[in-house]
Amino acid sequence: MPERAARRTARPESRAGARGHGMARALPDIGVRLPVLDVAVFALAEPAGHGLPQSAVEIGRLFGLPITNSMVVTWMVAAALIVFARTATRNMAQVPGGAQNLFEWLVESLYALLESIIGSHLVRKTFWFFGTIFIFILAANWIGLVPGVGTIGWGHQTDHGFVIDRPLLRGANADLNLTLAMALVFFGCWIVWAYQEVGVRGVVKELFGAKGETTGFMKPLIGAVFVAAGLLEIVSILFRPVSLSFRLYGNVFAGENMLEAMARIVPGLGWLLPIPFYFMELLVGLVQAMVFMLLTAVFTLLICQHHEEPERT
Repeated sequence: MPERAARRTARPESRAGARGHGMARALPDIGVRLPVLDVAVFALAEPAGHGLPQSAVEIGRLFGLPITNSMVVTWMVAAALIVFARTATRNMAQVPGGAQNLFEWLVESLYALLESIIGSHLVRKTFWFFGTIFIFILAANWIGLVPGVGTIGWGHQTDHGFVIDRPLLRGANADLNLTLAMALVFFGCWIVWAYQEVGVRGVVKELFGAKGETTGFMKPLIGAVFVAAGLLEIVSILFRPVSLSFRLYGNVFAGENMLEAMARIVPGLGWLLPIPFYFMELLVGLVQAMVFMLLTAVFTLLICQHHEEPERT
């Protein structure tokens, strides 16, 4: 009996010890999982209160089609540009003033700049795209800096204040879908312009044809080098829509996150610290619109330049 009682009293301890030993054996496994869980929760919680979400947020549906907050800003920018263009050109005067003066100055400046780069023949065919894409990107970048874009929407109350979960508005070019769409539209136009200017044979010759005069045994060697260079050029051409879209998206997305970070870095000074960075983002918006337009123009010139040479002489 004493031995049985001793065994009874020892069993809980041994069970506890076994459970403790089992937990000890499971601790390394739990220790591996806990950091992963912490990172996942942090990554999900981060965009709601401390940064712009990487993708646009759906705010409704129209005839079953999803409507995102970046699409709303895109439509606003397009509508504003259409109204401005119609207002500026409704009553054309010999001596322009007001909206007509601004519109003509903008169009003439862009036309002269592109003509000096790609030539008069090519600019007449392509200005409708390059001019439109510059004005649209510039307007979208600047409208995305208007107070309220990204800070008005649906959210919830927290200990640190009201947190926006679903912003009503988002910068148009801070959505990769829009920047990629513009790059793909240019890629399609680039193919059409290249076919119209030099044809399929001209494109193949431009990509794979040997440049310069070579004779003797060096001729096939140089030909092989230019064929290899042409294959690399094809890879570069296929990646151009990706590079164009990510360059514009990355700069706009980073700029909007920087403005929000400056507004939160010092409590009570959120209205003051972002002001210098707003001026910098105005410049960045202009530079990115210019870069997108000039890169697409130069890409077009490189494949269509043979038709420019006879006209310049």
